[in-house]
Formats: sequence, structure tokens, C-alpha cells
Amino acid sequence: MTTLDYPAWLRVEHWLNLLFVTLIIRSGIEILSTHPKLYWHDDSKPGTEWARFTRKVMPRDRIYDTLDEEEDYHPLISLPGHAQLGVGRHWHFFSVIGWILVGLTYYILLFATGQWHRYWPYSWSIFPDAWNDIVTYMSFNLPTVLPGQPLDAVQKLTYAGVIFLLAPFQILTGAAQSPAIEARFPWYVQMWGGRQWARSLHFLGLIAFLIFIVIHLSMIFFWGWGRLTALMIFGSVRNIYWATALSLLIVAAVVAIHVAATLWSSRNPRSAQRILGAVVSSVRRVLLRPLNSRQNYPASKISPQHRVNGKPPTSIDFKVMAVHNFVDWRLRVGGLVENPVILDLAALRSLAEPESQCVMHNCVQGWTSIAEWKGVHLGRLVELVRPLPQARYVCFLSMQDNSTDEPASHGGGQFYEVIDLEFAHKPQTLLAYEMNGVPLPIKHGAPLRLRVETQVGFKMTKWINQIEFVEDFAGIGFGTGGWREDRVFYDKDVEI
Repeated sequence: MTTLDYPAWLRVEHWLNLLFVTLIIRSGIEILSTHPKLYWHDDSKPGTEWARFTRKVMPRDRIYDTLDEEEDYHPLISLPGHAQLGVGRHWHFFSVIGWILVGLTYYILLFATGQWHRYWPYSWSIFPDAWNDIVTYMSFNLPTVLPGQPLDAVQKLTYAGVIFLLAPFQILTGAAQSPAIEARFPWYVQMWGGRQWARSLHFLGLIAFLIFIVIHLSMIFFWGWGRLTALMIFGSVRNIYWATALSLLIVAAVVAIHVAATLWSSRNPRSAQRILGAVVSSVRRVLLRPLNSRQNYPASKISPQHRVNGKPPTSIDFKVMAVHNFVDWRLRVGGLVENPVILDLAALRSLAEPESQCVMHNCVQGWTSIAEWKGVHLGRLVELVRPLPQARYVCFLSMQDNSTDEPASHGGGQFYEVIDLEFAHKPQTLLAYEMNGVPLPIKHGAPLRLRVETQVGFKMTKWINQIEFVEDFAGIGFGTGGWREDRVFYDKDVEI
């Protein structure tokens, strides 16, 4: 059998894992803060959560949106803290990519060098041995290690569980929360019990990791911090005093990275959005962009209540149109097209046979709902206006004025979102004018909203009155691809 020593690669991976796991945990808490409630069903009905991490009580006498439910967690526990979901998402997915790459090299080297023997249980007898070890620990004594191995039985089982079960479990349940994966492989999400089951299980996995970290640190302390850190720094029990000092220095360096990441993200979120987003977007384009939606939920799955995100326009013009069932509403489609058009609702409906789809809506904050949407496929409108060769993006402009929607600190301005032109040709990309068999309700985007089922909800512009085909979006708003991207530093492409 391979000698179960502490090779250099294992030692380096151990400390890298510490960095990425802690970044993932803090940024994950930031994501949780924007909808601090967990459910066991996909309709996320208010009041049915099994766990909540907020003291807010939402009003029952007026419409509120999910932005009102956000919590403001302190930077000591979340990254970057203070309800910065956009940058928190960038840190989370950047750290997940780093963690998975570290994990892949770890698995490869683990099996290539035979070091997997240190974790893999060979006999059922390890379970009674582990129980005896637990009893020994509870009597405030240390058990003996297994013959020829650096771990006792309970340690070996714990490491095996974390490495071969818990870590893959977190990756798989995290993937089940991707709208692109959910749209393309609904069966995969249902395998976990549904999207909210996956979110809840992912949270429980986080708790398991936190418990492991606490116990792991406790065991290092009881077994001898200097001796064990010497193994993880020098590979042998030597220079214990230097190992203790260096271990504390490494921990301090990890803390310093967290502090620097928090300060950078808080003081210059645009830079964090640009740099971290470039890494995340590159991976997302390769792995998730090719996926097309294939959802077809039965009518029995339609959520009885669909949450509201974003407050409807409050202008007099909009209210007058709404009172008259939007007969005076017009959709202006132009930009880099051969045939710009102006359409009313009747003309839009007559473009093609309406398409219906019963799909899951994934909000960037974490809640979900299932609804049936009916409308005209965006590709049909593209065929009508015939974009010029240089047109690469589609910009959707809303009648919504965000001075009445987002917090005042984010500023006002017309809501808009930009998507790549290729999305117009993907299955289930609709300009929807009906919801659940009735005209689209005002609170959900009447008279017209976008549906792009491989993206999260904020990309699906509501209250649309103008569509522009453009070559570049650098000159629109702050030039990041959407109002939320401009103001709260979200991702432009949100397949996860």
C-alpha cells in the first residue's frame, strides 16, 4: 500500500480549500439574505417557509414586492454584506469555480498517488470502531489511530463523507438551482424534489460544512495544533513552533483576503463586477449557454400565487392605458433593422399562432413559481423586422420608472434589459401577453413582458413598450447590459 504521508500537493490543496470554502460560505450567506426564507415546495408561497432568517413582517393591506423582503446582513458574516446581491453572486460563482478546480485536481491526485486509501473505508467494522472512538472522545480521551494510517475510525469516516459525499452533494444541489439546467433538464431538478427542495438541501449542506469546520478545528486543537499543522505545512512532525507560527500566518492571510475582498467589493463594486464577472461569464457561456428550455409542467403544478418583483409604472399615461385595457398602447420596434414597426396588441397577436408554455420562474433572489404564459415567440418578431448583420443584441425598454421601484440610493431611470440576439431564437423565448389563461396582470408586466426561460427573472423585462436591436450596449445606461446590472451590479447573463 502507498505510504500515507502528506505530499506537497495535498498540503497546498488543503489551504486553498480553506480559502475557497470560506469565500463560498460568506458569499452564499449574502445570496440567502436577499430572500431569507426556505421552502419545501416550488411555489414559494408567503407564509409557508420552513425556515426564515428575518424579522420582517410583510404588510397584508397593500402590494409589496420581493425587494421589500431583502435583509441587510453585516459584512462580518456575508460577502460583501449590506444587501449587495450582485457582487455577492460574482464572488460566490468565482469561488465555486476555484473550489471545483481545486477539487478536481485533488481527486485526480488522490487516486493517481494512492492517497485515497487514507479516506476509503474497507470494512464494515469501521462503524463499530467509530462508535468506540466517539465514546472515547466523550470521555475526554483521544482514541488510537487505525493501524498504518494517520486517522482514527471516526475521522476517516468523517473525511470520507465530506470528500466523497458532502462536497459533490453541494455541487449537484447548486447546479439544480440554475434556471438553465432546470429549463433543459426538469427531471434533474425534480430528482431532488424540486427547485426549492434543492435550495433547502443546499442550505443544509452549508450547515453540515459549518459543523464539520467547527469539529475539525476542535480536533486539531485536542490532538495538538502544532504537530498537526506541521504535517500540513512541512509534511512531517518537525519544527512544531515554526509550524504553529506559519499556520497562524496562513490563517491571517486568509482573513486578510476576506477583508480585502469585502473592502474592494464595497468601495469599488463596478471593478469587482467587471473582473469577477469576466471569469464567471466565460465559464457560463461554455457550460450553460448551449442549453435550451424544454419545460412542460402540467396545469396542476401552476402556483396559486405568483410573487411580485418590481412595482408597476405609476405615470398618468400608463394608468390611462391600463384603465382602457391598453388599447392605446403601442410597441415600437427599431434600431438596426430593415423594417421598423409599430404594433398595437391586436397586431402583435396576429403575427403568429400564440405559443403557450407552463414553466418555472426563477427569481435571482431564490424564490420560484410555476405559471402558464402565452404570447408570440420573439423569433417571429425578429423575422418581421429583419435585423441588420451588425445587430448583436436586443434591448427591451420598459414603462417602469425605477424612482418608484428600487431603493432611492440606486437612483431612478427607465428600466431596460439587454439580451444576446441568439436568445430570440431559443425555444420558449416569448413576448407574453397572457398568464394562466387570462390577460397579463398589471403587477406581472401588462400589457407585455419578456420570457427567457434559461435566465433568471430580472432579465424578463415587464411593461415593455419599446424594443431596439443594437450592435453594442456600451452606450445604453451605464453600459453593463441592464438597469440592475448598472445599479446593483448584477450579471448580464444569468443562466445560474
